[in-house]
This record gives sequence, structure tokens and C-alpha cells, in this order.
Amino acid sequence: MTDSHLAQVNIGRIVAPLDSPELADFVALQPEINALADQSPGFVWRMVDAGGMDATGIRPDGNDTLLLFNCSVWESVEALQNFTYHSDHLRVLSRRREWFRRMTEAHQALWWIPAGHRPTVDEAMERIAMVRENGPGPRAFTFRDPYPAPSGMARL
Repeated sequence: MTDSHLAQVNIGRIVAPLDSPELADFVALQPEINALADQSPGFVWRMVDAGGMDATGIRPDGNDTLLLFNCSVWESVEALQNFTYHSDHLRVLSRRREWFRRMTEAHQALWWIPAGHRPTVDEAMERIAMVRENGPGPRAFTFRDPYPAPSGMARL
């Protein structure tokens, strides 16, 4: 067991409200994809809303009702990459343009956390802001520019 885990956050602006016909397939696929994540090697935890099934009820920006939020924790970058790009998740990811508007700013961040820590919405949004403002670095990075886990997780 390592002393650090990888946190990830991604946000996206949906093309219509969740209860619209345009989002019906996306909403219907949520239980399957969340179960796949939960059972994937290296999965640790995922944030859920008050309903307890997924995070579709979380709004990181109270002024933007179409901005969805996803945050999870994994044992490693490789475990997250395997789930994201080498599982049935890719089938759903390939349809993202049907459901989400193209974002021009960074919409994802990865960062190392002490094992056992559970990120908050504010913490996750701060990491996206770090990538947007400074580009990838050891405190917030992307799949394209990953940073190795630090030795000893003394601080977040």
C-alpha cells in the first residue's frame, strides 16, 4: 500500500438539462459506468451527491446549472488511464460531444493526495484553476503532463 493516491476532477457543460431528451442516453448510462469504475482495478473512491448514486446533482458553480462535476480517487495514474481509455468507459467517452459543449479552458486536473483523503468540491475546483492559471505542475496536472507521486505525503 502506498502513502499517496491520485485524485482527479473533470467538469463539463451539458448541452441541455439532465432531464431533457438530449441527455437521456447519458443519464441512462451513469449507473453502468459508475459500477464499472467502482469495480475497476485501482479504484479507491468517487464523490456522490446527496442521492448517493452519482455526482450529477453537484454544481460547483451555483450560477451555472449546466456545469457537471466528477471527482474520484485512484491508486495511480495508470489505473485511472486504464479505466478511462481501456475499458467500456471509452465507449461513453467517445460520445461526449453529444452531451457536452466543447470547453476552451482546462476542464480536468489530477493531483496526488495522502491515502485516505477525500477531496472536496472546492479543493477540486482549485486544482482546475491551478491548471488554467499556471499550466500543469506538481500540484495540479493532466494526463498529457503527469507528475510522479511525491515521496511522503506531508501536505496537500
